Amino acid sequence: MSGRHAWAQPIRAVLFDLDGTLADTAGDLGAALNTLRVARGLEPLPLATLRPHASAGARGLIGVGLDIHPGDDEFEPLRQAFLDAYMACLADSTCLFDGMAELLLRLEAANMPWGVVTNKPHRFTLPVMAGLQLQARAATIISGDSTAHAKPHPLPLLTACEQAGIAASATLYVGDDLRDIQAAQAAGMPSAVAGWGYLGGDTPVPDWGADIICPHPMDIWSAVQAERP
Repeated sequence: MSGRHAWAQPIRAVLFDLDGTLADTAGDLGAALNTLRVARGLEPLPLATLRPHASAGARGLIGVGLDIHPGDDEFEPLRQAFLDAYMACLADSTCLFDGMAELLLRLEAANMPWGVVTNKPHRFTLPVMAGLQLQARAATIISGDSTAHAKPHPLPLLTACEQAGIAASATLYVGDDLRDIQAAQAAGMPSAVAGWGYLGGDTPVPDWGADIICPHPMDIWSAVQAERP
């Protein structure tokens, strides 16, 4: 675990990104991308190739899997085909990362609300959370289309804090993508990198500017407890 965790005030709630932070969804996202590849007569790509791009959703996976990007004529139809394929398999292999179940239990036992803020559309977020049996336990669930802006805009995080009843400055946001950390910074929230996540993108993780980098979910608990009275 690296970085500072002398929070300005004790952490009273924790918010998580979904894909690559709370849950390992790469298998199902990769399967949806490979459905598109097979339909085009291409061989499926191994999960190891797709995993680093999973946090970028359809944009990232279509880009690495088919070399088609937003603005290309084919992108929007492929995006819709990807989403349809994903809806059919979104709970097949998705599971919590090792240690995450224990972390959530610790937070709940300490009466610390936790929630999810993701850029995944609402119609996918809720079935994934239900499949993980977490929908009723989360204090707040904000999807990419729940507010007028998605991350890295701060509005989704601020909306989640409002719903959880905890100030942004006392809420830790945990994510595995640069835009997660940017959103937290814009919202005035402490931030942590999920070192166990997908960690895609070109910017080195130490340069993201997060308050702390945690290799394992239970490191979040250690960091939060370090500053509690």
